[in-house]
Amino acid sequence: MTMLIASAVFFLFIHLAVAGTRLRDGLVKAVGEQTYLGAFSVASVAGLVWFAISYNRASAEGSELLWDLGPAVKHSGMIVMAISAFFVVTGLLTPNPTTVGMEAAATREATGIVRITRHPFLWGVALWAAFHLAANGDAASAVFFGTFLVLAVAGTFSIDAKRSRKMADGWIGFAGRTSNVPFVAILGGRNSLKLGELLTYRQAAAVLVFLILLFVHAWLFSASPFPSGWVPF
Repeated sequence: MTMLIASAVFFLFIHLAVAGTRLRDGLVKAVGEQTYLGAFSVASVAGLVWFAISYNRASAEGSELLWDLGPAVKHSGMIVMAISAFFVVTGLLTPNPTTVGMEAAATREATGIVRITRHPFLWGVALWAAFHLAANGDAASAVFFGTFLVLAVAGTFSIDAKRSRKMADGWIGFAGRTSNVPFVAILGGRNSLKLGELLTYRQAAAVLVFLILLFVHAWLFSASPFPSGWVPF
């Protein structure tokens, strides 16, 4: 657990104490944005690999069960993960000024999933993490998935702050038309839901990714996502 906690602290530090903060602004000014992005990408990948290996080792060594919320939570997994895949994949494939290098999209009309939230990828990750945190209930999973949950939710505010500093007036207009928390802008009358914009190749890709993960989950992670415990192969 020591290595798991250390890797969690490192992963949180580089994303919350560096990325999206004024420390990042200073580093970019000192070494240039491309150099910073390259170094940050290397640190992120290395941190993620370390984090994943540490979690696997902690789980293999035996992790204390902290809670058991019963079968109903686990049986809800397919629905929650389908929604998560929808947000993650659609978010990755949709032009969005919250994505690195796509700041110019702020001048365009918010369309598709961006009408629902300007941080679809991170909210998808938050759903994934929250479900696995609740369903697993052991100490190692609490650290691993809890870290991703904190990072995903806090990351939405961190990105908003970074874009506000960098884009100024351009960001104000975009933020006014969209919302961080899903559906808030729509419920507040600042945007509207257009279902036709959510029936594109992006959503087809999300369905495909979800189905692939559904059938390889047991093979990759030694846990069947099906309520019956069925293992496809």
